[in-house]
Amino acid sequence: MRIQENIASEFNEFATNYTSDMIACVPHYLDLISSFSKDLPSGFSVDNLLDLGCGNGNVTNEMLRSFPEAHYHLLDASDKMLELCEQRFAGRTMSFISSYFADYEFPREFFDMIVAGFSIHHCDAAEKQQLFRSCYQALKPGGIFGFSDLMIDRTKAEHDVLLQEWKVFVRNNFPDDEKWEWLMEHYNEFDKPDHFSDQFRWLEEAGFSEVSFVFREGHWVHLRASK
Repeated sequence: MRIQENIASEFNEFATNYTSDMIACVPHYLDLISSFSKDLPSGFSVDNLLDLGCGNGNVTNEMLRSFPEAHYHLLDASDKMLELCEQRFAGRTMSFISSYFADYEFPREFFDMIVAGFSIHHCDAAEKQQLFRSCYQALKPGGIFGFSDLMIDRTKAEHDVLLQEWKVFVRNNFPDDEKWEWLMEHYNEFDKPDHFSDQFRWLEEAGFSEVSFVFREGHWVHLRASK
């Protein structure tokens, strides 16, 4: 496997076996996906939901279990991923948006919920902070922003420990090392994780009044923020 020249092309290539590869390459993937719908406030309802970096629609599929009547807005830079979502959710009330986060014009106080599954780590620190401000402004009062991701500071010693544990996990599923080598090429080229404590603070600085962990296993984290 070879990485592609940009993130959109990378995920066009990655689309075919996306779910099985994510389960085999991302520790706690299914727990992190199920966290989106877990322990939501009593009486919380959704008319409009934005899925940022929707991939093949796994997060949207999770949310459909709780909010089948909502209008879903699926955004991704990969046209191949959006095509998969259109096929997967044919007949559902959905809009499909081909865009990078930075190019998307967030409507003001329109969404009841914004979700992001393993997509925000493609933003650097400044981009994350701007994205959090945009999400806050795009949510209605009482709206929720939830995202699952790897959240770690690559400059700290704990990052080396994470890589060692992550390699063991991936090699248990792909013993020939090809997948791990590709994963690290992708990680070094496209991924810009930040520690959960920094992202926690940036969410609060963006205006969110409640920020909490829904799931945390080491640095594999689901954060939820309420407006």
